[in-house]
Amino acid sequence: MKTRVKELRTAAKMTQQQLADMVHVSSRTIISIEKEQYSPSLMLAYRMVEVFDVTVEDLCCLKENKELEDKQYENL
Repeated sequence: MKTRVKELRTAAKMTQQQLADMVHVSSRTIISIEKEQYSPSLMLAYRMVEVFDVTVEDLCCLKENKELEDKQYENL
């Protein structure tokens, strides 16, 4: 799943480790989210939106991800 984690983290001049510490996960988890290899749980997404002061919809690019998923279902 595409997210804006890397964009928001770098704009905040924060390292992956700093963000990981703030949201109680490992830096590997942040790396995996940024590489779109792992989708954050709802609770982790909520912790990150509190750090970045954005909505879950914005952090997780929900509109864009829904459109991509909808296109996949059209081809079935």
